[in-house]
Amino acid sequence: MKEAKVETRVAGREGKASAAVEGWLGAVRAFPKQTKTFLGDVRAETLRVTWPTRKQVQGTTVVVILTVFFFGIYFGVLDWIFSAAVGRLLQWGG
Repeated sequence: MKEAKVETRVAGREGKASAAVEGWLGAVRAFPKQTKTFLGDVRAETLRVTWPTRKQVQGTTVVVILTVFFFGIYFGVLDWIFSAAVGRLLQWGG
């Protein structure tokens, strides 16, 4: 009786191991097909994209550059004001 249980356990482990190997090999074998499908989907989606015109790109580039300069000057002025205020507080207190 014990021998039958032991054989059943061993057979069950071998079955699980072979199923795991088959599952792993199946995943490896399916990888090229899945990759080809994925790249095909990427290409199809890329063809549906509405690309901006040259004029739109130039316009948004100008807006970005002007915004960067504006905020640079703004934060520079704030830094100068706060630096002067902290400097005066330190002179006054010490």
